[in-house]
Amino acid sequence: MVIDWSQTGTGKPKAGERERTRAAAYVRMSTEHQKYSTDNQMAVIQRYADHRKYEVVRTYTDSGKSGLRLVGRNALQALLQDVESGRADYTAILVYDVSRWGRFQDPDEAAAIELRCKHAGIVVHYCAEQFENDGSMGSSIVKTVKRAMAGEYSRELSVKVFAGQANLIRLGYRQGGAPGFGLRRVLVDQAGNRKAELAQGEHKSIATDRVVLVPGPNNEVALIQQIYRWFVEDGHGERQIADILNDRAVLTDLGRPWTRGAVHQVLINEKYVGNNVWGRTSFKLKQVHKRNPPEAWIRFDGAFEPVVAVEAFTAAQAIIEARALRMTDETMLAKLEEVLRQKGMLTGLIIDEMDDLPSSSSYAIRFGSLLRAYALVGFVPDRDYRYLEINRRLRHLHPDILNDVVRGIEAAGGRAVQDASTDLLHINNEFKASIVIVRCIETGAGALRWKLRLDTALNPDLTIAVRMRRSNDAPLDYYLLPRLDMHEAVLRLCEFNGMSLDCYRFDNLFRLFDMAARKQILEAA
Repeated sequence: MVIDWSQTGTGKPKAGERERTRAAAYVRMSTEHQKYSTDNQMAVIQRYADHRKYEVVRTYTDSGKSGLRLVGRNALQALLQDVESGRADYTAILVYDVSRWGRFQDPDEAAAIELRCKHAGIVVHYCAEQFENDGSMGSSIVKTVKRAMAGEYSRELSVKVFAGQANLIRLGYRQGGAPGFGLRRVLVDQAGNRKAELAQGEHKSIATDRVVLVPGPNNEVALIQQIYRWFVEDGHGERQIADILNDRAVLTDLGRPWTRGAVHQVLINEKYVGNNVWGRTSFKLKQVHKRNPPEAWIRFDGAFEPVVAVEAFTAAQAIIEARALRMTDETMLAKLEEVLRQKGMLTGLIIDEMDDLPSSSSYAIRFGSLLRAYALVGFVPDRDYRYLEINRRLRHLHPDILNDVVRGIEAAGGRAVQDASTDLLHINNEFKASIVIVRCIETGAGALRWKLRLDTALNPDLTIAVRMRRSNDAPLDYYLLPRLDMHEAVLRLCEFNGMSLDCYRFDNLFRLFDMAARKQILEAA
């Protein structure tokens, strides 16, 4: 978030008082360190600015952003872009302390940020530190030590958090993730007393509460058991089972049709026999995603009430493992290479969806990791390109939505003219509006997110953001965002965003049409 403070300064300096130096402020509050809020940081920075005769004309704020990496910290990236492009209208940057740049595991990363500012002729001041950042040997030594201490704080915190989460797993409590079809999450208090069932997207709000898994509705439990019977007793494959479920119009817990991969996940997840397993993969200190060996997993067998008998689960695993054991390494890689030629890329989901192909976990076990299997067939993963098809559909949808807006304005008595070169709408010759369709993205835990890029190049007076449903086939709601109130080029929306953003949200565009409506006023003689 970038806030322009230039309109709220202290005004012209008094007679005999030197003119204030223009400065920017950078504040960050991490998700794992809530002690220093951005407001508290700004209070210290403002006192420092008043004492040193600085005028804070711009503030860059990263709220709820971890300092472990530069990725995702849009405000800091915007600051560096402004500094290095020459757009910065200030000569100093005020920061609360050394750790606000980041708690990088490599202290040189934080030093590089300050160096980039210095090379652009902009000095950095640490307002809460007990040393002057004057380039002296003493300040350089202190900064180096503090950068290393900031990184060590994150490392120690990571160890403590991991130990705490592992202990909760061993006590039989659930740690994150959607429960899955046939299961539900239930909130319990310290004494283990049931409090409430958590719906999708809901989280516990009291630190001492815990979450456990319980069997879901009887019809879902019966269906899970039937899936195992089809697979173990009847010899049906995952694809065949998915087709049966879809023919019966049964949806997954996420409201989607069944796929081979979705059925496969039901057949391999130990939560269906009541085992609490955690730590299959790790992403410690946000450095490298890695798949951990089974002996490193944290587990508590029999933590929850089982949905499936252990004998059925064991039989299913034997069938899945036998499919891979029958193949040599060369055969498995040849099949994987054929899938790569067909699809043009590889993911765990693509592998699990293919018939007559071992599961992604089988490839990971056989070759040490999926990435190594990818490398052996000449594939270097970049990113998931499924979004291209969705974006293609949304581009086709844009003209229809634009025409609906024009018709709605005209029906209300207004006038809307489309600029053929920019698609901007000139409404009543009074203001310009841009229509932006925002794709819905679903996280692994089932939460919905929308990333909205405002069209700053065209600089419309009003942005009509059309937020799409989970399936991206129809609008969910609309945001009418006036340019004067928007201080960021990119907005990241959740399902609920607080009054600062949701006050602009509407279920339909009637409010826009009311804005464009015209009424006749009788002229007095």
